[in-house]
Amino acid sequence: MTTVYFKALEKGFDVQTTFLRFNFFGHDVRIQWYGVLIAFGFTLAVLFGGRMAYKWKMNLDKMIDVLIGGTVLGVIGARLYFVLFHWDLYKENPMDVFKIWEGGLAIYGGLIGGLIGAAIVCKVRDLSFLKLLDLCGMSFLIGQGIGRWGNFTNQEAFGTNTNLPWGMWSQTIANDINSRAFELAAHGITVDGGSITDKAYVHPTFLYESIWCLAAFAVLYWICSKHRKFDGQIMLCYGILYGAERAVVEGLRLDSLYIGSTNIRISQLLSAILVVVCGALLTALLIKHKDDPVLPADLRHYFVTEEEEEVADTVEDAAMQPEDAAMLPDTPTEDTEA
Repeated sequence: MTTVYFKALEKGFDVQTTFLRFNFFGHDVRIQWYGVLIAFGFTLAVLFGGRMAYKWKMNLDKMIDVLIGGTVLGVIGARLYFVLFHWDLYKENPMDVFKIWEGGLAIYGGLIGGLIGAAIVCKVRDLSFLKLLDLCGMSFLIGQGIGRWGNFTNQEAFGTNTNLPWGMWSQTIANDINSRAFELAAHGITVDGGSITDKAYVHPTFLYESIWCLAAFAVLYWICSKHRKFDGQIMLCYGILYGAERAVVEGLRLDSLYIGSTNIRISQLLSAILVVVCGALLTALLIKHKDDPVLPADLRHYFVTEEEEEVADTVEDAAMQPEDAAMLPDTPTEDTEA
């Protein structure tokens, strides 16, 4: 547990890092809030995806395969990305690589791994990868927006000093800054850790990203409902919105991954490239499809085969018949008196 203070408030707030702790056959087991919040964000993203899949009458069996493949490779990718750029933390104790509950998951690694996993399953299960991406783009933002609060419970992913009212400080933050003072100075970053009597507040960058991701989700949902003209449009919008936010906020963070001994932040560079590439593709494709009608809200035909669509239509017609019959006026039959 750590006590977190905000500049605009005098009172501190106790923040627990452990959600549940118990003994299991002599082993001390801890479930961290970090993992709980990541799982909660993931669950909300899956529930949203499931709801959209139901609305669009997607093949749920195939979608579950995509979910499993994308999740497994997503977690592996997120961890590998982090470990590769922080190998000094693990070379003495390689088994620590598997302790993901202690943190150390890189979002870009997760996205790359998850998309690779989804692409493989789409290829095997004969699903349109580009069309699937439109659904994933919105779901990603839900998971990211909620999952970022795991950084808050761990008191990590914070930024440089600030005098803004929402600046935060904790002893955990101060200890981290002080322990990495030389490392930060090597990258040209000067930051004060402060003390309990002279707090040096920092940017809550996790909060910036959380708010941005949830707002971006609302924007993408609106675009998907009203202005989607081609496959992949929502994912391109995701790349622009998320990339723009990350390119800015990454410049405030103190835990960035760098390219070698340079001061070039990897995530900031990737974000800038993502914005430029997605922006160029989106512009070109919108011009190409400018005269095309907006795609309908019922996108069933994008995710099922023609045979499956015919079956779905038959089931719908059968389900509607009782209601339709009830709405028809009474008509005489042979057994009914005129």
